[in-house]
Amino acid sequence: MKDYRKARKMVDVSVGESVRILRELQELSQNELAERTGIPQSTISAIENDRVNLGVERAKILARALKCHPAVLVFPGWDVHHESAA
Repeated sequence: MKDYRKARKMVDVSVGESVRILRELQELSQNELAERTGIPQSTISAIENDRVNLGVERAKILARALKCHPAVLVFPGWDVHHESAA
């Protein structure tokens, strides 16, 4: 059996980019996501452009609408093998 190396992260993704990527993968517009969440479209735009912090409550609301765990949005680049247990 051939040995395989673990894949390395190739691109850093911001919190806002993770929201945009998940939204686009589900073929939702910002307006559609706004309707599903009650979060204004202008706020979704600001989140996606990293002008506004996501925050815990908004992360929960968006995660429900995007069918993912909130941690996927809040910690998009987190690597368990490189974090200290401080």
